[in-house]
Amino acid sequence: MSLKSGEVNLGTSIMAVQYAGGVVIGADSRTTTGSYIANRVTDKLTEVHDLIYCCRSGSAADTQAIADMVHYYLQMYSVQENERPSVRTAAALFQELCYQNKDNLMAGIIVAGVDKKNGPAVYNVPLGGSLHRQPFAIGGSGSTYIYGYCDSKYHDNMTREQAIEFVKNSLSLAMSRDGSSGGVIRLAVITMDGVERLFVPGDQLPVHWEG
Repeated sequence: MSLKSGEVNLGTSIMAVQYAGGVVIGADSRTTTGSYIANRVTDKLTEVHDLIYCCRSGSAADTQAIADMVHYYLQMYSVQENERPSVRTAAALFQELCYQNKDNLMAGIIVAGVDKKNGPAVYNVPLGGSLHRQPFAIGGSGSTYIYGYCDSKYHDNMTREQAIEFVKNSLSLAMSRDGSSGGVIRLAVITMDGVERLFVPGDQLPVHWEG
């Protein structure tokens, strides 16, 4: 699937993991236009409601438009129903928009957050618009390099600190292998108490073996 004229691509690495008290999401910060790096410090973690975020991969234009639409719908929902939407509701909106427009979009989305009914949750909406709930999800061009690492290192009932380290190490490995991923790592820890944003500069990324 090729980009439309003037469109910018997020050749990217995104990730979300569920732990006992919340979710940790993260992404690299490189945005590419072909072989040219258009932005080194992009924020690919987008708030769609108070305790629900999405991680965006694919076409920056497409994913920004979809995230804006979901944000609008969730604000309307919370006003009309007088309650916060569930993570499942947000994920279903992303899935519907991506599936109904799958021939015209290049968008891979990870939706993560917490709600009173179901607690922490992570949903993956890959290219094509299917919907999958998973304990952790990875996406973007860099994800192809770290499936084995993530499968071997993930375990249930992680602590907050273990989840943060898992995301940091996974994204650092993806960034070291994928030419379209790089820059810094942006993280967010989402719990019922709120959202804490974390930042890992490029010179402080976890170091792995490099041949």
